[in-house]
Amino acid sequence: MAQDNAKPLAGKVALVTGANTGIGRVTAVALAQQGARIFVACRSAERARAVLEEIAALPGAGKAELLPLELGDFASVRQCANTFLARGLPLHLLINNAGLAGARGYTKSGFELAFGVNHMGHFLLTQLLLDRIKASAPARIVTVASKAHYRARGIDWQAVRQPTRTTTALEEYGVSKLANVLFSAELGRRLADSGVTTYSLHPGVVATEVWRSVPWPFGWLLKLALISPEKGARTTLHCATSPGAAAETGLYYDECRLKTPSRVARDPELARTLWERSEQWVG
Repeated sequence: MAQDNAKPLAGKVALVTGANTGIGRVTAVALAQQGARIFVACRSAERARAVLEEIAALPGAGKAELLPLELGDFASVRQCANTFLARGLPLHLLINNAGLAGARGYTKSGFELAFGVNHMGHFLLTQLLLDRIKASAPARIVTVASKAHYRARGIDWQAVRQPTRTTTALEEYGVSKLANVLFSAELGRRLADSGVTTYSLHPGVVATEVWRSVPWPFGWLLKLALISPEKGARTTLHCATSPGAAAETGLYYDECRLKTPSRVARDPELARTLWERSEQWVG
């Protein structure tokens, strides 16, 4: 984005959801090391303190600040966006990173838990910040999805408005990650020629707290294949900062390379319908 080899993101502003732990924390620290000013958007000020202190201790790093955010609560999402917009700053990087898996329930705003947090919260946040992002172009919007989207056969519009039905909630997780890929692709189409590019990605099956609610023995089996958050953040950082990715938009990535998403995730009609329904739901 910038040309300073020592601090290539000097003067840039990034907002990272879920940056208090896991991939989000690694991403926020790496962007700060490159000179970006970081906004850490997460639920807990107490749990965000460690990453804010870590960034503050970096030599020559950009500033870091907390933005309270509960993605399952539209009022909280709006407050988060309003707080950022009131600062009058540009926004060059929006990293939609936060998420959950294996948890069952219903969000405060009326959605199946994974769908409401992983898709709807980020959809609304992106919408509220979009004018600022476009005004800051060149800019990028990176949405952390998952290869779990390959397991989703589609989106049941009634089910996503009801509490989680399955025991493990992994089926619902796959649907939410399909929504992430569809949303990013549709966003890329709608932002064509705006100077804002979009990306969705699979970070790998990463050892983060996203899996904390997966019941035994499924959670135990998952841990056998987990990679570190440092490795998991590589593809996010590739999409956010690599010069090569600057010429790409609306695509899906795995291991820092382009990958073809599922057939369902490549359906532009489904992506358009998801967008229109999401717009109506955030009202």
